[in-house]
Amino acid sequence: MSDFPVAALRSVEITTPHLAGSVEFYTAVWGLDVAAEADGTVYLAATGSDFHVLELTPGEATSLRKVSFRTRSHEDLHRLFDRTRQAGCEVISSLAPSRAPSGGESFVVREPQGCAMEFVHGDRTKPARVIADRPERLAHVNINSADVEKLSAFYQDVLGFRLSDRSKLMAFLCCNSDHHAIVLAEAPRNGLNHVAFLMPDLESVMRGSGRMIDHGHPIGWGVGRHGPGDNVFAYFVDPTGAVIEYTAEVLQIDDSYVAKGPGDWVWPPGRTDQWGIAPPKSEACKAAQLSVPFTTAPT
Repeated sequence: MSDFPVAALRSVEITTPHLAGSVEFYTAVWGLDVAAEADGTVYLAATGSDFHVLELTPGEATSLRKVSFRTRSHEDLHRLFDRTRQAGCEVISSLAPSRAPSGGESFVVREPQGCAMEFVHGDRTKPARVIADRPERLAHVNINSADVEKLSAFYQDVLGFRLSDRSKLMAFLCCNSDHHAIVLAEAPRNGLNHVAFLMPDLESVMRGSGRMIDHGHPIGWGVGRHGPGDNVFAYFVDPTGAVIEYTAEVLQIDDSYVAKGPGDWVWPPGRTDQWGIAPPKSEACKAAQLSVPFTTAPT
């Protein structure tokens, strides 16, 4: 497999105008646990080895504050810091010991289209468990972009990601054997499209979706199976307007995988997934996928 400088997508930080309610939702319904609280931010863990996968920070409105990646080595962390600065990224915090409870060494930059990105090495981990119906880790983050080709080039040329597939509206980018860790979606404005959480299996996606429905959160799109990545999906809108996804069975790839183009990802009229059973995406879900901006204040 390619020697990617980024080992994995680790976590996201989202601001919420209703911190207590968001924590209650993500623990009691979505399936995460509180890992720590510090400086007003609540760190939430899945069942995998990451110390946390979601940070919830108080804010006036819902926004994506940052996306966090783990690098493969200390040397990769330092090389990426130099490369992002040379590429014109705004430096939000320079290389230093992380102030988060997860520890490690990190830096934060803002890429040219506005998304804050944290890179960390040496952060704390924990023993991984597999618990049915509960998320194991993040699967991917989907970012809205007014210029997908330019942002895709940044991920590839500066951060060392590889294009795994390109559909008509989206670029899929990988940094390990997962088919994609980042998806870039063509949109009229830059911001967060959705965050996907990996479930242990299809059964867990179905049961987790049932739990969401039982708590009054309807499926916004799904259950179905995507084309690029071959993963099962079910989309929801969280109580503050962010779109979140349960997913499973993400395609595993290596260097022999050949990226396909838009002409390879075409469904028959009326179909939105491989199976042909997913109804059209709800209007509420479509609106929410365009409603969460990047946080503009320093992280």
